[in-house]
Amino acid sequence: MKNKDKPIFLLLFVLAFAVNIAGINVKFFTDDPGLYASIAKNLIYKHDILQLFTYNQDWLDKPHFPFWMAMLSFKLFGISVWAYRLPALLFFLISARYTYLFARKYYDWEAAAVAVLILMTAQYVIMSNTDVRAEPYLMGLVIGSIYHITNLEQRFTLKDLLLAALLTACAIMTKGIFVIVAIYGSLLGQLIFTRKIAGLFSPRFIGLYLLTLLFTLPEFYALYLQFDLHPEKLVFERHNVSGIKWFLWDSQFGRFVNNGPISRNKSGDVFFYLHTLLWAFAPWCLMFYYAVYKRLRQIYYKTPLPEYYTLSGGLLLLLLFSLSRFQLPFYANTIFPLFAIITAPYCYRQLSVFGNKFRLINQWVYIALLTLVIFVINFFLKPAGIAFFALDCGLFFSLIALINKQVKDLPRKTFFVSCSAALFANFYLAIVLYPTIAAYSGQVVAAGYINQPRYDQYHIYSARMESNVFQFECKRPVDYLPAAEFSQLDATKKNALYATQFTLNYLIANHIPYRVIKSFQNYPQERILPKFINSTTRKTVLDTVYLITK
Repeated sequence: MKNKDKPIFLLLFVLAFAVNIAGINVKFFTDDPGLYASIAKNLIYKHDILQLFTYNQDWLDKPHFPFWMAMLSFKLFGISVWAYRLPALLFFLISARYTYLFARKYYDWEAAAVAVLILMTAQYVIMSNTDVRAEPYLMGLVIGSIYHITNLEQRFTLKDLLLAALLTACAIMTKGIFVIVAIYGSLLGQLIFTRKIAGLFSPRFIGLYLLTLLFTLPEFYALYLQFDLHPEKLVFERHNVSGIKWFLWDSQFGRFVNNGPISRNKSGDVFFYLHTLLWAFAPWCLMFYYAVYKRLRQIYYKTPLPEYYTLSGGLLLLLLFSLSRFQLPFYANTIFPLFAIITAPYCYRQLSVFGNKFRLINQWVYIALLTLVIFVINFFLKPAGIAFFALDCGLFFSLIALINKQVKDLPRKTFFVSCSAALFANFYLAIVLYPTIAAYSGQVVAAGYINQPRYDQYHIYSARMESNVFQFECKRPVDYLPAAEFSQLDATKKNALYATQFTLNYLIANHIPYRVIKSFQNYPQERILPKFINSTTRKTVLDTVYLITK
């Protein structure tokens, strides 16, 4: 990167960091983070780091590593939403660091800097740092594993062997064995294209495979302890469930063909990620597609590439996701560091006449759309104050003015303005929109109400397994109680049940008496509906939730 552009890059890096952590203290407004945070909290309540529980029931869905990290954060800083997000944000920063190290190894400084900014400004990356699931962990673990494998492929060192194995094992203990498609797939592609395929079975890589297995043993032991040792447990509505078999098969291949114990109603669409990336990897998606086309063309014409790791690992896992019948948008975040490295050189270098025009047009379309969407959202949302929106606009337009003054090269100017537009949009989402949604969460308000000292003696229940934000926000354990079992509660004891209108309708229809402790307004959707954004129609998409007792 030109020396005169370095201050702009550094400024954008600082702003990108600030935007990515801006939502660290926003209350949960989707269910999964509430579920994962509750499970991590239960590790502390039960004084057991090996067995996972939700509503005091055995839970078998995801491996342990993210829960261990969240639990450690809770131990250090107390139980809160920001403490849950903190370790994920640290792994996000690790992903940025390894993205830089990998790109700097095979490309110039400018490409490495651009790749980091692409990663830090990609739409779903920023969103995932507020709506934290497993993806921030995976980004750091996968690109870190690949980086140390590249070092190991060139020269054996014990440090790279241990770190490659440890990071790969932690990635497996975060999401399952499918992550090796990206990690070992990247190595396989590199060795195939450089005609060194025999190296796949060299002592250093056999050692890597064995050490990875060794470092993954805690996951196998935890699953064996909780499930394989207890065939009498009822899991997925059946007995004799093996946690190890689930980990190796059902959680991976069962999801792939959508016939495992956890499945979705609709089948997969092979083009799902091609159109999902248009917004998830905005504003860089079209340049990513262009970069992939150019690299595949180079391979076809036998023009050597600086490296084949990113293309091999990224496209192999994207293909696996696309063929899967169980698809969710955030799965692709895992390989966004690889996408960023692939895309980076094409964002600032001079391309062909068509390439330059394509880049200019698609990037300004994204810039215009990101800016316009925020102005439209703010107009209809009508937040309580305009201070944050005014601050956001002031920073955005000042930044554009600075870039226009300091940067003369058109491709670089376009790149910097694209970063600015992405940061402008996501700062608004994190500071204004997400807190507005969270303010309408009946689960948060209900938990705050039942946390009052006068209800300390109450036994707390939830009528829905999906009310996990309520479960997390409660300062004591919450049990699951189906509506059909509400009549069995001992009326002489103090109990409180978190219930939706659906639960109350069931109780009324079955003539089961209850008493409302308190009702709360609630936005029940995870999707951000236009009717919610529009302040004049917001009430039409709200419902009511309740705390009830006998």
